[in-house]
Amino acid sequence: MDELKEKIRTIPDFPKPGIQFRDITTLLADPQAFKTVVERFVERYQDEQIDLVVGVESRGFIIGAPLALRLEKGFIPVRKAGKLPGPIHGVEYDLEYGTDRVEVHQDAIPSGSRVLMVDDLLATGGTIEGSSRLIEKAGGVIAGYAFVIELIDLKGRNRLNHPIFSLVTFEGE
Repeated sequence: MDELKEKIRTIPDFPKPGIQFRDITTLLADPQAFKTVVERFVERYQDEQIDLVVGVESRGFIIGAPLALRLEKGFIPVRKAGKLPGPIHGVEYDLEYGTDRVEVHQDAIPSGSRVLMVDDLLATGGTIEGSSRLIEKAGGVIAGYAFVIELIDLKGRNRLNHPIFSLVTFEGE
């Protein structure tokens, strides 16, 4: 996966000093690298029992939607608070400094649906854990998690109780 790692730009001290921001916009701008990301996920999940792909706002949409199309599954967006019209399920989750909220339409997840959760990055795991609770509240069953990047040192995987697949890892870099 080194060819993918090379396509990810690191921006030091963003959004605050000491943070090494892993920017996938450079990977997305390269059509072959973007295609490789989607194809690697297709290879991993094509034989899994999955009913829906759920993308977490916002970069999870970019990866999750083409993956859902390739797997011939429906795509469901998990949105930040206040972005969806109509009846919604919502949950609050803890961040490093405060709380946030994610929401999904009440009719988006048929009860018992097996759901693949997709996002660009696993760091501390707060957002994906909150999003998982939301999907379970809506009646879905988490089949697994797919991430482009995992920041090993932040131990986000310790918050998750289902299989995790990451294409690229960064450790202490």
